[in-house]
Amino acid sequence: MKTNTDRILSIMKFLFWLVFIGLCIKTGAIILSFIISLFSHSEAADDLYLGLNLAELYQNHFWYFICLVSLIIGLSAMKTYIAFLVTKIFTKINFDTPFNNTTAHLLTKISHVALGAGILALIANAYNMYLFKRNLIDLSAQSFVEGSREFLFLAGIIFIIAQIFKKGVDLQSENELTI
Repeated sequence: MKTNTDRILSIMKFLFWLVFIGLCIKTGAIILSFIISLFSHSEAADDLYLGLNLAELYQNHFWYFICLVSLIIGLSAMKTYIAFLVTKIFTKINFDTPFNNTTAHLLTKISHVALGAGILALIANAYNMYLFKRNLIDLSAQSFVEGSREFLFLAGIIFIIAQIFKKGVDLQSENELTI
C-alpha cells in the first residue's frame, strides 16, 4: 500500500523527469538555432530562441555573438545536467537506507554543478551588461543569463545537505558495525 509520502515522491519524480526533458529540448533548440545561424547568416539570429533577437550583434560583432550564445548554451546545459542528476537521485535512492554513498555523491555533484552554474551566470550577466552598456544589444538576452544569486544560494544549500548525508552515511555504517 502506497503512503502519502510515496505518492508525493512519485509525483515529484515524474515532474523532475518533465523538467529534465523540457530543459533538454530548450538546450537542444538553442544549440540547433545557434548552429543554423552560423550557416544561414543573420536571418536565424533574428529569433534565436523564444524571441531572443541577436541579429544586429551577429552582423556587427560576430565574436561577441558567439561568446554570448555560448554562455547562454553553457548555462542552459548546466541547468539540464542538474535536472538529470536529480532524476538520477530518484532512481538510485533507497528510502529504507537513504544515507548511502551514491546519494551523498550525487548531492555533492549537484552542489558543484550549481556553483559552476552560478559563477557562469555571473559571468554571462556581466558580459550581457557590458554589451548593453556599449549599445550592442538590448536587454532581451537578460532572461537567459540571470539567476546567478539563486544558483549560488542553491549550491550552498545542497552542499550543506550533501554534508549531512555524508555524516549520515558515516553514522549508519558505524551503527551497522556495532550491531
